[in-house]
Amino acid sequence: MNTFPKIYEKIEQYTTIILHRHTSPDPDALGSQAGLARSLRLKFPDKRILCAGENDEGDLAWINTMDEVTEADYKGALVITTDTGNTARISNKLYSKGDFLIKIDHHPDVEPYADLSFVDDEAPAASQIVADFLFEENLPVTAEVAYPLYAGIVGDTGRFMYPETSEHTFNVVAKLTATGININEIARNISDVTFAQAKLQAEVLEYMKVDPSGAAYAILTREALEKLGVDSDQASCTVSTPGRIKDIIAWNVFVEKPDGTFRVHYRSKGPIINELAAQHDGGGHALASGANAKDMDEVKQIFAELVQVTKEYREKNE
Repeated sequence: MNTFPKIYEKIEQYTTIILHRHTSPDPDALGSQAGLARSLRLKFPDKRILCAGENDEGDLAWINTMDEVTEADYKGALVITTDTGNTARISNKLYSKGDFLIKIDHHPDVEPYADLSFVDDEAPAASQIVADFLFEENLPVTAEVAYPLYAGIVGDTGRFMYPETSEHTFNVVAKLTATGININEIARNISDVTFAQAKLQAEVLEYMKVDPSGAAYAILTREALEKLGVDSDQASCTVSTPGRIKDIIAWNVFVEKPDGTFRVHYRSKGPIINELAAQHDGGGHALASGANAKDMDEVKQIFAELVQVTKEYREKNE
């Protein structure tokens, strides 16, 4: 792990800095990217600080939207990725065209792809790491900067519910809140769903199949989404719904995309699932990960693997 001063030194050396995050972003991906970009713009008004992605923010555009970035912008540029464990998940593949690459992340470092990295897999959110960097290097943390960082931390800690949440997390959050951000607004923006999404949350339990092991899955087809007027990105609101069921220990939600492939959500109350996700073009945290399935055969394979891991977990813990 490299130190924050080394990252700051690199930032000082470049006049163009382009920040990337992972595809199909969550609040932490957008929050860490936006918070870092906004602080650097305040500190270095003469530098070009750009946010790059595939314009896939969806209903999280209230956190941040992308700048228009061309391949020419990468010539001699510093590129920084946040909240992205592997290159397959980097949103906008132009990232490799830059002069130097920095990775700031909190996922297990299964793919050390950057020239310089700061990876802390015990941190609950990349936004917390970015906040630490800003505070330690005395970079500006205004309300505009704190707003997305707070949203990222709230999102990736499950509103401070997940086990990686620590005393340090609350210390960071206290500093961010002290800037005057509207934490009630952020909470509403993260939790609010449309009426159609609320109906889909109810329907996901109708679709849910539960194995005796405690593993469960639901498949949300394009037909089901179209019936309610919900797209595949908006369907992510259903992912946490099965977690409220006591009998369910680990689960998959498969969301069919327009091209017929599936976005795969893994969640768990104990069994380690990020290693499973890594086998299917994905990755993430021990209890929350994402992946992809090309067809129904891979969907079945993914769930069979989840059942096996859940069985092994129960045998060890009962």
